[in-house]
Amino acid sequence: MFKTKNSLVELSARERAKAVLDPGSFREILGPFDRFESPHLMRQGIVPQSDDGIVVARGLIGGESAVVISMEGAFLGGGIGEVAGAKIAGSLEMALRDNQNGVKVRPVVLFDTGGVRLQEANYGLLAISEICAAVVALRSYIPVVGVIPGKIGCFGGMSIAASLFSTLIMTREGRFGLNGPEVIEQEAGIEEFDSRDRQLIWGAIGGMQRFVTGLVDEVVEDDVGEVTKAIQSAFEKGIPKQHRTEYVDRNLLLLQSIEPGQKLDPLSVRALRKEMKEQGEGVTHPSISDADQGNLAGISESRGRVWFQALTGIDHPNSVVPSVWHADTLFGEECIRFISVVPNHTPRFPRAKQGEVGVEEGWAIAKYVRDAIEQDREGERRAIVAIVDVPSQAYGYREELLGIHYACGAAADAYAQARLAGHPVIALLVGDAISGAFLAHGLQANRILALDDDEVKVQAMSKQSATRITRRTDEEFDEAAKLVPAMAYDIRSFASLGAVHELLKGIQADSPDEKDITTVVDKLKEAIADARHSPRDLRNRLHSKAALDRGRVASIQVRNRLGEQWG
Repeated sequence: MFKTKNSLVELSARERAKAVLDPGSFREILGPFDRFESPHLMRQGIVPQSDDGIVVARGLIGGESAVVISMEGAFLGGGIGEVAGAKIAGSLEMALRDNQNGVKVRPVVLFDTGGVRLQEANYGLLAISEICAAVVALRSYIPVVGVIPGKIGCFGGMSIAASLFSTLIMTREGRFGLNGPEVIEQEAGIEEFDSRDRQLIWGAIGGMQRFVTGLVDEVVEDDVGEVTKAIQSAFEKGIPKQHRTEYVDRNLLLLQSIEPGQKLDPLSVRALRKEMKEQGEGVTHPSISDADQGNLAGISESRGRVWFQALTGIDHPNSVVPSVWHADTLFGEECIRFISVVPNHTPRFPRAKQGEVGVEEGWAIAKYVRDAIEQDREGERRAIVAIVDVPSQAYGYREELLGIHYACGAAADAYAQARLAGHPVIALLVGDAISGAFLAHGLQANRILALDDDEVKVQAMSKQSATRITRRTDEEFDEAAKLVPAMAYDIRSFASLGAVHELLKGIQADSPDEKDITTVVDKLKEAIADARHSPRDLRNRLHSKAALDRGRVASIQVRNRLGEQWG
């Protein structure tokens, strides 16, 4: 459908990269002859690809220096593993370095990805968080332009990364959302989203719907010339005054205008988005309604709630969204803003009941982080601690219609901007840290602390869905995790990758006593002090002993070779 004579969709990743650069300027770096393939696939019986499905090309766009990163959807669904993710993040980091030094480099990403490569799971999560961090930093200097042409589209954690881009261009046949229809059907049932209904799919997450609702900037024909023209135009327009993930209050007001249980369809969402846009910039800050305040009775026990109460002494904070708690607490001279997502069994959006990050939760997190940034603009930047106990993002049709990937992106964006502004951002893992929810709430932290406990788990997807998608039994999945620690769920395996600043041992996770609380507070203060005197980016994850010893060897090697060939 929608094919043209000069179709971009029908080209390979390498051909796409060459097509959008000025004629004769294409130069591939870290190409197939460098043999940087995934070190984690052969041991699982999967044949690797010599460029790991990512093409990085230097050249010119409109006569200006550029880097084009193109994804090969035909290789493992365009999944992001360690090498693929390092090629994308490393290239954006190199472009950031050049732009910071006054050397303009135009960055373009051609998306064709289902998100994290489950065969490398936590490597993909870490890489996508680093891609998000690079985009947020880079777009202050130059527009970051993305293109979603099809056939796969842009899903999973990479949809969160794409939501942060300055400009997004789609074809009509492109698809753009956090959770693919098949995954939603697996998690929530066919009555929630029928993955065989093509009209339903494109009506909810297709290029035209995303354009009309303001979630992408331009829809073009699947034609090389049209796409190239749109890319050049995006750079000529310059940096937007405000990025989509920064419209926090307007999005919260939009969500609060939707009645619980209200049926939504593509046309009604178009009308809601149009009304939101017409309200302009002068919106008032949303406040919790009496009905929502009553929902606090539906809040249930969870580790996110237990540790919020233990560290703040507050049982029921007033909140814009009942499932997102925040409070400021003074420990000595250190003021800390704590943010936690907690279960709510009577939510406005029922797909987020068990502590998932849904559309309201993502925007609420962003609000509380941005409020701290604004309040501290002229003084000491308070520390922000994300208490992490999130089983996943919310899986639902309404969530995809409303752009849950932008809600998660808004949270990640806010944390990244706080970190860059000088706020120490610490993630305290006390329970689940799964998938897009962890990307939104925790993975942009300067430092990650975690309780050394069997119930603290990190992964890119629930095990039930991961086994289905990889077509493995539970036993086969567990055996693969022994070979590739990034596939495992336990916190010790995740710590072996090098991103965890410290594992906190001997803590009673479910019912902490005064000694446990004091220990955690002391560790938080140490991590905050360390972050205040360290670079504000995420490089410490690649410099840790665990990362250097074994955890992120390929990630480091890819970046080093990119630096040698960058030019």
